[in-house]
Amino acid sequence: MTPELTALALAGLLQGVQYLLVSITANRELGPAKTLSPRDPDRLGKPLAEQLSPRSGRLFRAMNNHFEALILFTLAVVVVTFVKITTPFTAVCAYTYLGARILYVPAYWLGLVPWRSLIWSIGFLATIGMIIAALI
Repeated sequence: MTPELTALALAGLLQGVQYLLVSITANRELGPAKTLSPRDPDRLGKPLAEQLSPRSGRLFRAMNNHFEALILFTLAVVVVTFVKITTPFTAVCAYTYLGARILYVPAYWLGLVPWRSLIWSIGFLATIGMIIAALI
């Protein structure tokens, strides 16, 4: 397996960990009567994400942000793998993305401004670097 595919697999596991963090936190805060319900708007009043504490809401938003970032990162990994241009540069980019995403979760949870955005930018630029490397 290429380093880029390994980083992608680990990013998938990170997404699973984030999902568990949000699920456990939401169940503890809101209770299973809400979290296991069909979540019909007329029963809940507002979406579950809006009923979470500020820190738990940040975990939820960090998880959703990774879902979005993972789409672009997956595209980058598939492109460099498919065209067989995996290089030390693309491997470093892949692991930079993964490291940034790991750091992003506690940075967002703790509300670290502007560090959360800087960490996000590093992961984003690493992903874009992989795509550009595939094109040149």
